[in-house]
Amino acid sequence: RWHIELQPWASPTPSLNYEASRFLKYISTSQISCEHTNLNSLKGYSKTAKKPWSICLDERFNLIHRIRSKQCRLYSLGLGNDDNQFELSMANSGCEVHRFDPSIKSAHIQEGRRLWYHRLSIDWRDPNPAIAAHKLHSNTKKLGTVLNEFGHQKIDVLKADVESAEWKILENLILEDVVEQIGQLVFEVHMHWPGFEVSGNDSTVVRYWYSLLRELELKDFRLFHTYKDLSKPQMFLKKEAFNASSCYTLSWVNTRWK
Repeated sequence: RWHIELQPWASPTPSLNYEASRFLKYISTSQISCEHTNLNSLKGYSKTAKKPWSICLDERFNLIHRIRSKQCRLYSLGLGNDDNQFELSMANSGCEVHRFDPSIKSAHIQEGRRLWYHRLSIDWRDPNPAIAAHKLHSNTKKLGTVLNEFGHQKIDVLKADVESAEWKILENLILEDVVEQIGQLVFEVHMHWPGFEVSGNDSTVVRYWYSLLRELELKDFRLFHTYKDLSKPQMFLKKEAFNASSCYTLSWVNTRWK
């Protein structure tokens, strides 16, 4: 597929108020309950991360069993963020952790037995070969490309804080079916502007955001945790409106993942 399926408009004629209301209600409503959403119960957990990167550790889902058997794998996508407490905690809990950040000084750094840093930016497209040829190595790649290069079939948790690139990255994961190789998604989503290469007027943008998240639902992902960040500007598409924050952290579990 080249495009995701857009959901019908929320109202008979396109309206930002209706689109925003539907979207914000959607991201604020858990679709599945999860009793254990942090690492406090696991050994090796030190102090709390600055943000609640919530994962579902209920027995009925695969992640807790993968952690116990030391088979868990976390990919963390970031942009120069120095808060790596969650990654360290996951590594201490027995997960193989790969953090991707273009600001890292060396191409690949291993810290301890289970934590790797890679100077790579995960994007929604691979670089143009003609342009990439001018550089000896390009450090921007799609997630599917990285999985193939690393020889990884599955990711237990994909965490992303990529400053508004998340919408197009999520679209790419859905269109290329890469999302089906992922057990849980923990994404920081940004709403103060449409995001990189997301075009259209405000109501069109919100309909697109909503449609993306509905695609996740169609692929058996269920939202189990929402964190509204009150420390960020309370802006929605550059407006102080809808009682919305510019930033939310959303967590989904793939209910079919084995």
